[in-house]
Amino acid sequence: MCFLNNIVSSMCDLLVMKRAAAKHLIERYFRQLTEGCGNGACTNEFCASCLGFQPLDHNAAAIRALELYKMNAKLCGRHSAAFPDNSSMPDHEDNLFPPREDFREVHYLTEEKVYEILSICEGKKDYSPLIRVIGRIFSNADGLVQSFRKDKEQHPNTKEQRKTHQAKDEDKDEDDKERTTAMEQESEASASVEGATGATENRLGPVEVSVDIEAVRRVYDRLLSNEKMESAFLNALVYLTPNVELDLTYLDVYDTNPDYLNIFIIVMENSSLHSPEYLEMAMPLFCKCMSKLPLPALAKLTRLWSQYSVEHIRRMMETFQQLITYTVISNEYDSDSLVNDDECVVAAAKCLKLVFYANVLGGDLDTGHNEEEEPASESSELTLQELLGEERSNKKGPRVDPLEKELGVRTLDCRRPLIPFEEFVNEPLNDVLEMDKDFTFFKVDSESKFSFQSCPFILNACTKSLGLYYDNRISMYSERRITALYSLVQGQQLNPYLRLKVRRDHIIDDALVRLEMIAMENPADLRKQLFVEFEGEQGVDEGGVSKEFFQLVLEEMFNPDIGMFTYDDSTKLFWYNPSSLENEAQFTLIGIVLGLAIYNNCILDVHFPMVVYRKLMGKKGTYLDLTDSHPVLYQSLRELLDYEGDVEEDMMITFQISQTDLFGDPITYDLKENGDKIPVNADNRKEFVSLYGDYILNKSVERQFKAFRRGFQMVTNESPLKCLFRPEEVELLICGSRNLDFQALEETTEYDGGYSKDCRIIKDFWETVHSFGEEDKRLFLQFTTGTDRAPVGGLGKLKMIIAKNGPDTDRLPTSHTCFNALLLPEYDSKEKLKERLLKAITYAKGFGML
Repeated sequence: MCFLNNIVSSMCDLLVMKRAAAKHLIERYFRQLTEGCGNGACTNEFCASCLGFQPLDHNAAAIRALELYKMNAKLCGRHSAAFPDNSSMPDHEDNLFPPREDFREVHYLTEEKVYEILSICEGKKDYSPLIRVIGRIFSNADGLVQSFRKDKEQHPNTKEQRKTHQAKDEDKDEDDKERTTAMEQESEASASVEGATGATENRLGPVEVSVDIEAVRRVYDRLLSNEKMESAFLNALVYLTPNVELDLTYLDVYDTNPDYLNIFIIVMENSSLHSPEYLEMAMPLFCKCMSKLPLPALAKLTRLWSQYSVEHIRRMMETFQQLITYTVISNEYDSDSLVNDDECVVAAAKCLKLVFYANVLGGDLDTGHNEEEEPASESSELTLQELLGEERSNKKGPRVDPLEKELGVRTLDCRRPLIPFEEFVNEPLNDVLEMDKDFTFFKVDSESKFSFQSCPFILNACTKSLGLYYDNRISMYSERRITALYSLVQGQQLNPYLRLKVRRDHIIDDALVRLEMIAMENPADLRKQLFVEFEGEQGVDEGGVSKEFFQLVLEEMFNPDIGMFTYDDSTKLFWYNPSSLENEAQFTLIGIVLGLAIYNNCILDVHFPMVVYRKLMGKKGTYLDLTDSHPVLYQSLRELLDYEGDVEEDMMITFQISQTDLFGDPITYDLKENGDKIPVNADNRKEFVSLYGDYILNKSVERQFKAFRRGFQMVTNESPLKCLFRPEEVELLICGSRNLDFQALEETTEYDGGYSKDCRIIKDFWETVHSFGEEDKRLFLQFTTGTDRAPVGGLGKLKMIIAKNGPDTDRLPTSHTCFNALLLPEYDSKEKLKERLLKAITYAKGFGML
């Protein structure tokens, strides 16, 4: 009986030991699947260190470990001795292989602790302990939040380490200095001059965070130089993101612990985030997590990044850009599967917005000098929505981005960003974006559908102009519906279009009277579709007649003999004449014309300095804007600021300036009270320069510009123009591009009436056009399309049609500017073609019916 008891006891002990051994093996399989063996050249397909291994989450890894145990799969390194009978004793194994240090007591990392573990691993030439620690801490939100804290971080514990880190930091500092020196030199002058009025902020105060960012960077630099560590960071990020997303979605983790932001700060310092492995497996989930941060957290992260060097901001920008590009080119989108529905692209765009505003905040910033907004003119008529008992949505005012409002800064406030705005445009995204659908999402402002127009920095001017075109056309259609409803309700026969009938010889008087009446009675009529008719001419306005109307009005009003504007021969630009005798209605008319041109998709031959468009968008002109509007004056003021001698004795100038009026008589103006008695010296010259620029660009032309802007806003006030476009893009929208690529025009031209690109006459035609000089090319473009400028996006976006207009004849070529169509007879020789074409484009004016 005693023997039987011994047997039973021995079997129980053996069973316990077998279970312990099985558990031990399964744990090893689990660690191998999640952390790897640390061998960068590992070929075991069941090991996370193996190249091409697909990371598993913890649940999937646990199931897979059990399966590997059952099939007696291969274990890497010292674990490769898988016991055939699964009955080997753990104690026996531990005798064969001494237990390795797992650092289980490490719950967060410091720079010192990382170097300590790394030193042990390097000594044993076994990096698996550090890989396991990295995987455990970087995949755990709580551990990562506590890691690399300033209050817990220690300095490198050896003199050699400190020297190494100091040398690296000095090298980085030198690189950053070289990149930013040029910008700092220019912005320093701006800040000093504008600082005299207290209206400019160039930098924000330091953003306090608990994580030691420099320590994180040093750790990444040290570890990522070892290829065996990269997969550990990648796998950890894959495991980390699902839990973080849950925390942010269902728990107010940031509200209860603001240090939760440390996770995103630490992860974004990883310089390998742009690698294909991260872009495919980790970054989509991570961006989704970041986009779920509350607004205050996003704003804090943006302010923090704005204090980074250009190099770091550019790296983050390129990471998100590459993720968007990689995702876009890896998928196919159509009307049923829109890019707007791609969670990865949408999340990356939202993250890129943080970098964009960090770029704005870190640049040359001017949050002052804002134009005073005038109240919008209210229509005397009820709108369609009001007639139907609905609130008009656009009475809420222009849309303001929540992050922009939280930061208290606008794109317009940035004179010079750290990284050019153009680098934030993603062309592959623009190519697949269906703007009609995106515009609908933008207009509805639905939370369920994302519109990329809420991130306008990522769109090029051509794509944004298409969105503006849809907005304008919908407004025109809405006005027609309102008119039809009035006809039914009130029995009035109202015109659904904005019709202007003008005499060619009295175009200003006729246009001014008609538009002034409309502006006074009902400004909403300006948002109807424009139709122009020249008295005594048979042309039907399908767009071409309007183009000529705009051109003739501008030619008349910009005529120097009228005196509304002054012309600078050196810059080829116009500026408001401070001494103009014309009334405000004339300047209002020009503003209306510019607004109508945008609204009706017409390009104008207008030559304004950039400061005009900045003022139209809401920023006053400053001393720096004199560079293109008054370059000679700017140079003089620049020399005054840089003068190293005795300013008061040598310059002998005061705070009183003089100008000449329309008749050449001098006019004096005191920049300050009793300015003629206040000499300019080294102490107050910055204030003098600031006040001088303010007078020239703002105060001296205040009456003229306010009238001009009032007319412009009558047409564009309810348009998304301000929230989508920067000043330079508004100029491109109004004036088009002067860069004429006729090769691109040839490639996109279509043919009709029997012509094709292989016809002799067509080949002769393009050889003739390409041989033209710059002036003749502009005349040809004017003759065919009604303007000598290329549209937004270049001549390749212009759809020109060349149609056959009969056999050989002495008749001249003709055109339908409304449709960009050229009617070309089939001339029998290239010489005759050139002679007839040159005569047609040189003497063309007026409209008739063919």
